[in-house]
Amino acid sequence: MTNTSKKFLIYITLLLINFAVSFAQDDVNLFNYWKYYSDAENALYKTESGLVLDQLNKREKEIQKIQNLEEWQGRQAVVKEKLLKIIGPFPPKTPLNAKITGKIKRPDFRVEKIMFESIPGFYITGAIFIPKKRKGKVPAILFTSGHTENSFRYKPFQQIIINLVKKGFVVLAIDPVGQGERSQYFDPATGKSPYNSVAEHCYFGNQCFLSGYSPAKYFIWDGIRAIDYLVSRKEVDPKRIGITGHSGGGTQTSYIAAIDNRILAAVPECFITDLKYLIKSNGPQDAEQNLSGFTQAGLNHADFIEVRAPKPTLILSVTRDFFSIQGARETYAETKEIYKAYGKDDYIQMSESDTIHGTPLKNREARYAFFQKFLELPGDPKDHQVQFFSEQELWVTETGQLATSFEGKTVFDLNKDVATKQLSEIKISRNNESTHLNEVRVNAKMLSGFKYLETFGTSIFSGRYINPDYELEKYLIPGSGNYYLPAVLYKPAENNKKKLIILFSDKGKEWIANDSPLAHSLVKQGYSVLLFDLPGTGELGPGYMHGYDAYFPVWYTGILAGTSISGLWAEDILRAVHFAKSQIPGNQIIGISDGNTSTGLLLASVFSTEISQIIMIKPLIGYEQILTNRFYKEKLIPSSIAGALNSFDLPDLYALLAPRKALLVNPVNGTNKPVTKKEIDTSLSFVHKIYTETNVQNQFNTITDLEISEIANQILTWLK
Repeated sequence: MTNTSKKFLIYITLLLINFAVSFAQDDVNLFNYWKYYSDAENALYKTESGLVLDQLNKREKEIQKIQNLEEWQGRQAVVKEKLLKIIGPFPPKTPLNAKITGKIKRPDFRVEKIMFESIPGFYITGAIFIPKKRKGKVPAILFTSGHTENSFRYKPFQQIIINLVKKGFVVLAIDPVGQGERSQYFDPATGKSPYNSVAEHCYFGNQCFLSGYSPAKYFIWDGIRAIDYLVSRKEVDPKRIGITGHSGGGTQTSYIAAIDNRILAAVPECFITDLKYLIKSNGPQDAEQNLSGFTQAGLNHADFIEVRAPKPTLILSVTRDFFSIQGARETYAETKEIYKAYGKDDYIQMSESDTIHGTPLKNREARYAFFQKFLELPGDPKDHQVQFFSEQELWVTETGQLATSFEGKTVFDLNKDVATKQLSEIKISRNNESTHLNEVRVNAKMLSGFKYLETFGTSIFSGRYINPDYELEKYLIPGSGNYYLPAVLYKPAENNKKKLIILFSDKGKEWIANDSPLAHSLVKQGYSVLLFDLPGTGELGPGYMHGYDAYFPVWYTGILAGTSISGLWAEDILRAVHFAKSQIPGNQIIGISDGNTSTGLLLASVFSTEISQIIMIKPLIGYEQILTNRFYKEKLIPSSIAGALNSFDLPDLYALLAPRKALLVNPVNGTNKPVTKKEIDTSLSFVHKIYTETNVQNQFNTITDLEISEIANQILTWLK
């Protein structure tokens, strides 16, 4: 080796050593030591679901107190009122404008392919199956499809529909929104939607929840209008109407039968259970299967059946379903009590099969026999092999999609109209600033589920590292549920500014400590810094429900309970503030958040003035940007507050920070992209107005287009 080569090798080695020393990793993990808390990653879901379970336990005690029919009837009235309130007001009934787009004839029945409008411009596609041999008006059944992309054209569903029509029933099968010919996001270029049916329901459903209602409202209304169409047919006896559906169709069946009194007999399949078992297994399912504040209102699946008693209901279940069979059995046992009180014991029935989620033979034949008995059309209850239609044969539109055949409305369009009205009302309310902001604070607390802290518990000291420039101490801070917040406290060795910064990110404290320059830059300038993980982040995530990103189980659980992830975060942030003040008394507290956790910091700062300055990196600028974008970014949803648009948008919360100093760094819009100047001027005009009227117009600032490497320096400059 030459001398030049040796010198180069030594130079490179020294460089690498220097690099390693400069970027030494801090040990900020705690649960690798505290093995007892190995379940900490599930803290978020278990805390949210614990609220649901408490609410369900309270309901169970209330049910146990019911002694007679009069008390059951009193509960029925209360439940019906609650359901109607939770679902939200239905639109007015308008002309269906029904049209038949095609007919198919079979030897013993015919099919009419139909289309009608449940709301003006909101088209429903479906098919009505009419038996050839009829004596006068005959009973009719509405078939609601489960989560299949092709809806009622799915062969197992055709098996049920065609058997029913061959037994003499008129059957109307409709496409649920987001399925069949009603894809809400159909892309003509690819010939499909970018989402499957479950994902479509959740995607538009999240926007509905922000406006304060479940997307179930549209599924239910479609069913009600489908019944309107059925009873308008000359072939149908309006006094003998049934409804049935599997899985997601079982959900629709349960909802519609609970609301529409014209339905005599209902047969939900593979849906009815007890929510306490669903919570403990797979968690809440997709958007329309969750009603806002459902368990908070003291309701459970049994209420869908009990509210319509003593009308006939058959529960169809399978023993290896993700809808717990134990829950189905317990619900059946409870509902039997109200039917017994009515003297109609045999009007509530249950059939179960030992198989997985599906439509097994035993349950199909139980369904046929049940409808034959209670819709008074006796006959052969056996399931027979049938000749299936191809999917294209049952297309109602020429292209097989409304999106490419008609310029109709989508759920996004309908909800955008709702949101636009809500935003207009918020702007009007802002004219009376003092009253508006007081109401915003009250409503934000209620909707987020935030509770003011009464006790704080005792933190656990977990070790100290001494470095030349700082000390690092590790702690477990008691959280708002049955968990601890893992935290590390950096204390600068010199130049202490008597200011303590609480700092957290949706990427976790490990990322802040070792992959971001911010924490060390602050410590180097003399700030004490407390890093900690919030539930669903860092060491407190992702858990078996995959943390806050998995809004199916976690965000929807909060919606059932009437709480939110951000509300829980706000409580824990204030717990961290209390801890920080106890460790280093007399320090001014500054809050810095990164990403989705910014909503938690925002709420904590609205509900407490202990945080004197607020810095939010990549916060969402407003819910309006989610609600007005057909294609928003889903990662913004879990930290959002369901129902917020009934009272406020995020700029109203920003305004409540006045007169404190606040900085938004690289705020994002509904697509999680940097906001434009126009978006800032439009969205934050009310915030600037409040700060100006408080004579602190320079205290609220927005910085955009910063590179990651520039953020630390800009924050340090702003803090001076």
